[in-house]
Amino acid sequence: MTDAHTDASTDGPDFHTLSVTVTGDDRPGVTGTLLGALSGFGAEVLDIQQVAVQGHLTLTVLLRPGDQVEQLRDAAAVAAHRLGVTLTVVEGSGDNARSRQGRAAVVVLGAPLRASAVSKVTSRIAEHGANIDRIRRLSRYPVTTVEFDISGADVPSLRTELALVSTTEGIDIAVAPGGLARRGRRLVVLDVDSTLIQQEVIELLAAHCGREAEVAEVTARAMAGELDFEESLRARVATLAGLPASVLDDVREAVQLTPGARTLVRTLKRLGFTVGLVSGGFIEIVGRLAEDLGIDHARANRLEIEDGHLTGRVVGAVVDRAGKAQALREFAEREGLPLSRTVAIGDGANDLDMLDLAGLGVAFNAKPIVQEQAQTSVNVPYLDSVLYLLGISRDEIEQADLDDGTPTQAPPVPHGRH
Repeated sequence: MTDAHTDASTDGPDFHTLSVTVTGDDRPGVTGTLLGALSGFGAEVLDIQQVAVQGHLTLTVLLRPGDQVEQLRDAAAVAAHRLGVTLTVVEGSGDNARSRQGRAAVVVLGAPLRASAVSKVTSRIAEHGANIDRIRRLSRYPVTTVEFDISGADVPSLRTELALVSTTEGIDIAVAPGGLARRGRRLVVLDVDSTLIQQEVIELLAAHCGREAEVAEVTARAMAGELDFEESLRARVATLAGLPASVLDDVREAVQLTPGARTLVRTLKRLGFTVGLVSGGFIEIVGRLAEDLGIDHARANRLEIEDGHLTGRVVGAVVDRAGKAQALREFAEREGLPLSRTVAIGDGANDLDMLDLAGLGVAFNAKPIVQEQAQTSVNVPYLDSVLYLLGISRDEIEQADLDDGTPTQAPPVPHGRH
């Protein structure tokens, strides 16, 4: 048995239609007044769309008017005059064409977001052969974020084309499949050091034995992809030999979350998403962070401790570049989610396999090698900006906080690209 759907209102391409559009100051009651005036004539509503931008309203109603076209026109004119809005009525035939295939969401972030940059983005979309069906603002602070809902796009090639615009215009651009692919539950996996938190934990530990500068230099080279991660990790951990295990408590207290980290995790959990942490750092710190934030999964290296002191070794296999990708895969399998429903966020070369494997890989204030290879980059210092890439607006985030009494504090507005 097959499903069948018959739309009696559109039984042919040439049926008569009337498009009624009003524009003017936005205020309560405009839609109700106009539709009330159009009722009583047997007209059928085929489509209705409304948008209010900066206090200016545009409302369009597509009607199948029946036999009383002039009466409908007169009623619309009277209602528009009473409302003090501008009226446009256009006669035509047929409904809108079916939406084109290749739906995609293009999210643009800028601090500031200049008109010249938006012009380059929209021109590139047009040159690609795609159509912009809808535009909406997702945030006005601490960054300006605009989402373009487009059709007729090839996501991988458009992503490549817009990457050049991102570089030349100093903005961040994400291109993702639209439609149902943009909805539903996801797994979001974050790197920890310099992503979820602002520091590198091993450098905090090394500071307790006076070798912070030495370890920081090795860390930087490893994150830039210049050194083998496992080899460099074992060498850095060796410098910690003899430290009392109590320094772990000091480091836990010293760790500072990246601005927006709590908001990101809190909002993802409200949406029913699963959140995981995967780190080349240490579970003694990562585990506590996961517990504090209510995060579902955590994987990291474990420091060997004997007689209350660090031995300078790690226990078991090192969580390296391949290990991070494997953790993402395993977390997704546990949650019953395909990899297309996963998001990975990281900043270092050891995150590249994880970012490539995920349905959406986000380089967060990342090293150049990572930004070059990741699907998209975020270069503002607010981790919750990742929510905009998923189509979640700042207003929705703040309304959810307001509804459950969570205190919100607006981060400072940046003065330039970070």
